[in-house]
Amino acid sequence: MASLQGYVDHRVLLILQDGRAIVGVMAGFDQKSNVVLSDSKERVYSTDEGVEEIPLGLYLVKGDQIVLIGELDEALDQSVDLSTVRAEPLPPIRY
Repeated sequence: MASLQGYVDHRVLLILQDGRAIVGVMAGFDQKSNVVLSDSKERVYSTDEGVEEIPLGLYLVKGDQIVLIGELDEALDQSVDLSTVRAEPLPPIRY
C-alpha cells in the first residue's frame, strides 16, 4: 500500500480483472487498495477501429478488481494518435 503513495497526483493506467483499461489522475487510495481517480477515461480497444475513450470523471475502483497500476508518461501518451491504434481487447481474468 505504501508504494501507491508515489502515484498520487500522477496520471496512471489501471487494468481491471474484467479487462477494462482506465486512465486517470490518482486522487487517493485506502488501506484496501481502493483507488479514486479524477479526470478518468475508459479506453476501449478494437481491431476494427481506433481506441475509443469514454469519459468517466471522478471514479472509484475497488482494490480487489485491480490487476495492474502503472504511471503514464503524459508527454508520450499525448503524442500517440489513439485513433490509429488497433488492438484486441483484453479478456477477463479467470481464477
